Amino acid sequence: MRRPPQPIPWLLDGDLFPPVEQAWSSHAPAPGLLAAGGSLKLETLRHAYAHGIFPWFSAGQPVLWWSPDPRMVLRTDQFRLHRSLKKTLLRFQATPGCEVCMDQDFSEVIRQCAGKPRAGQNGTWIVQEMIEAYEALHRDGLAHSIETRVDGELIGGLYCVSLGRMVFGESMFAHRTDASKIALAALVAFCRAQGMDLIDCQQNTAHLASLGAAEVPRAHFVAEVAERVAQPAPLWRFSHLYWSELS
Repeated sequence: MRRPPQPIPWLLDGDLFPPVEQAWSSHAPAPGLLAAGGSLKLETLRHAYAHGIFPWFSAGQPVLWWSPDPRMVLRTDQFRLHRSLKKTLLRFQATPGCEVCMDQDFSEVIRQCAGKPRAGQNGTWIVQEMIEAYEALHRDGLAHSIETRVDGELIGGLYCVSLGRMVFGESMFAHRTDASKIALAALVAFCRAQGMDLIDCQQNTAHLASLGAAEVPRAHFVAEVAERVAQPAPLWRFSHLYWSELS
């Protein structure tokens, strides 16, 4: 008979996280669950991401902290620019009024991500508490939005956390076909131009795998995060010249 998983630690505000090796295994009811409780204060989130941990919970739940094994990552040199997406990018770049922006309206991007219906999900994990926490990260320069716009209108985008030269992808949305893919391609182009070679994707999905993301052991991931977090952060500004990084 399979043993039940160990109880999840309950964190009080200011408590340290348990070692990520204590997260529930793939055989547990919630693989990767590490702890519950605590707060979403800026320093707590900074510490969590720097150690391969992220929050994910729904309305009515306490804050839940996760560190899955394996971890899904996208190495920027492995990004698959499929022929159809390349044509879309070329058309987007050539069309007047079409542009990619960074951090022009972070709050609107995260709210659009929260409100976007998703197959198989009832509601959103980007609850108001999360929105406010990531807005605080953004004000501190640790969270960023990549925005796809047409004539100034926000049609798609994504937001992410960045510590040093490590990027942690969070969520994306699109109101027009491929608008979020354009934002992701822009993020990859920016990362390549800035010498940032790894984007955390958290968990495996077929969509991410089709774009070149792959699983790595958690221990490897945590070591790679520590190395990149210690490096100086770039200036988050997007230039049209960065598109050449994808050719």
